[in-house]
Amino acid sequence: MSINATLIGQAIWFAIFIWITMKYVWPPLQKAMAERQHQIAEGLAAAERGKQEQEIAAKRSADALREAKEKASDVIAAAEKRAQLIVEEAKGQAKVEADKVVASAKAEIDQEVERAKQQLRERVAELAVAGAEKILKKEINAAAHADILGSLKQGL
Repeated sequence: MSINATLIGQAIWFAIFIWITMKYVWPPLQKAMAERQHQIAEGLAAAERGKQEQEIAAKRSADALREAKEKASDVIAAAEKRAQLIVEEAKGQAKVEADKVVASAKAEIDQEVERAKQQLRERVAELAVAGAEKILKKEINAAAHADILGSLKQGL
């Protein structure tokens, strides 16, 4: 193989092409590749941060859900306790009302008994006067003997 001027010329032009490429083309390419590498690194870091934030948000939502369930159970327990208190209160009021009704009925019965006794006394007094009239064979004046009839009624 012989080295001739064409090979030397091609080598010189290749060296010039390499030098021009290294001087003017290669730095912008390296800069673009460095920027792209930096963007990729930032994207990966952002993805990692997003993943961590997602885990933190999931923990927060689980905690919030647990707290909400606890509050709901507390509210339900308080409502059940209040309902039980209302029922007990209503039972107490019903008992008081029933006692009032019973007392009122007893008072009414006592009044009726007294009225019946009073009517019975008056009737017995009338019968006693009628019996005394027949025995004495004369009429007794009820107005004149009111005090005697009154004591007789009280004695019965």
